[in-house]
Amino acid sequence: MTDSAPRRARVRAPELIGKGGWLNTGDQQYTLADLRGRIVVLDFWTFCCINCLHVLDELRELEEKHRDTLVVIGVHSPKFVHEAEHQAVVDAVERYGVAHPVLDDPELATWKQYAVRAWPTLVVIDPEGYVVAQHAGEGHAHAIERLVEELEAEHEAKGTLRRGDGPYVPPEPEPTTLRFPGKALLLPSGNFLVSDTTRHQLVELAEDAETALRRFGTGTRGFADGGPDQASFNEPQGLALLDDGSVAVADTVNHALRRLDLATGEVTTLAGTGRQWWQGSATSGPAREVDLSSPWDVAVFGGKVWIAMAGVHQLWTYDPDAGTVAVAAGTTNEGLVDGPGAEAWFAQPSGLAATADRLWLADSETSALRWVDTDGQVHTAVGTGLFDFGHRDGAAAQALFQHPLGVTALPDGSVAVADTYNHALRRYDPATGEVTTLATDLREPSDAVLVGEDIVVVESARHRLTRLRLPEEAVRVESVAHRTRRAATEVAPGRLRLDVIFQAPAGQKLDTRYGPSTRLLVSATPPELLLKGEGADTDLSRELELNPAVSEGVLHVSAMAASCDDDPANEYPACHVHQQDWGVPLRLTAGGTDRLPLVLAGMDEQ
Repeated sequence: MTDSAPRRARVRAPELIGKGGWLNTGDQQYTLADLRGRIVVLDFWTFCCINCLHVLDELRELEEKHRDTLVVIGVHSPKFVHEAEHQAVVDAVERYGVAHPVLDDPELATWKQYAVRAWPTLVVIDPEGYVVAQHAGEGHAHAIERLVEELEAEHEAKGTLRRGDGPYVPPEPEPTTLRFPGKALLLPSGNFLVSDTTRHQLVELAEDAETALRRFGTGTRGFADGGPDQASFNEPQGLALLDDGSVAVADTVNHALRRLDLATGEVTTLAGTGRQWWQGSATSGPAREVDLSSPWDVAVFGGKVWIAMAGVHQLWTYDPDAGTVAVAAGTTNEGLVDGPGAEAWFAQPSGLAATADRLWLADSETSALRWVDTDGQVHTAVGTGLFDFGHRDGAAAQALFQHPLGVTALPDGSVAVADTYNHALRRYDPATGEVTTLATDLREPSDAVLVGEDIVVVESARHRLTRLRLPEEAVRVESVAHRTRRAATEVAPGRLRLDVIFQAPAGQKLDTRYGPSTRLLVSATPPELLLKGEGADTDLSRELELNPAVSEGVLHVSAMAASCDDDPANEYPACHVHQQDWGVPLRLTAGGTDRLPLVLAGMDEQ
């Protein structure tokens, strides 16, 4: 009798190593041997990354459905210096409701062992300890579920599957008034409205910024309209006061824009369907019929509600009069490019503040402060790109932030920046072009609101609002500059073969109904790094030519592939889009590689 189990490439899984140790296991340390007999999915993530947060949400249903056979392990692999701090990882695990074990790997030891190149990356390990699949980016939960079901059947038959409770041990809840609050709004009454993000609620605080007066939302994840005790949110963030006295709410994980009536406490939905926007989805139309993607902040500018759409690196607008939404700026490519809105690149815009003639924004992944003028042109005040960050004051051209999430317009025309991963409040003055530090020793500040001569800061990781007097003189801090912790890939100058690996998941085929099912977009920072190979095409492999005169840079690769269920009897097969953006730091050296494989889905077998 022949073995009917599917044949697939198998590579022995490297050991799990992380100097920070294990979280969510009740202080128990684990090795791969301890997990033998279970199907293991390693989720390589870092908490700054919006795509990683999308994957956390995608995995929840899979974890619940296969809880007796599947163990998901988050391998936390930092991009920013702050993300290598153990307490910051502990905070992030609670903040985002991560309900599986997490290995804190501050030195990227396991990341290197598994040759990971992108956040997020998912690696599937079978019950005998072999790697059987790798997926980069988001949108892969359906493929992994199919593989998990195959592995369950195969290893049940072989007697190598072990069912039972997994190693997850939830942490004890803390009794604080707020839990990882995200954004705050000063209400006309003098009270504060705060998004109590981890508790999935909005909270009205008294003028003392401490006493809770009212709560809106059930306190559990959900997407329901209704009164203050019936409505539900999912990790809400940004808040903006509308002309009619109500509040627009960026309901981040619901991919929706909600409205809170302060008089009645009634919550309704203004925009979004609850589904996440994917390439090919509508980019404008009736607000309740268009998908959004992780709206993080909102601000009223030029008569419209502008939305920092962190999930797709864009700015959108909601028109309250017409009841429509539309893309206002950004291409969905991740990076830092100024110019007309339609050509600009952003990287996880997360904070907005409007003045009469400028919409300021905190562009978190490029550690940048940027602004949009009334003509829709995008400008950069501070910041240079995806991999440069630090804490440095002085002239804007050389000043540095580290993953800022909030921005606040000040009365003198300057702006305060919640410099989140530097635990600081910074100030940029357009009149002088200078960046200074207003306050330090804040804990992950994510927003600030002006109250008279004071500024009230959302100290997210201290679970509180903190009132500061705006200082006449800035605090002086020692300058520090960082590059990303991720090592550059050493490549040879001249020809470089770029191969994006994509194998359609089991039971699926490439979707060619409307033409090519794949797309590859390549560019570089600086642009002169690429002599040949820039631009878009449908082939997932491409010959690049690297300029020997440029010693280092970043290769930006965006790949997309569409697959559908391969069942001729089904007239309407389910189809899925797989996509990922890579920013690959390169260093040109004579002995470097001449091939760069990036795994979108499958295994690189070369």
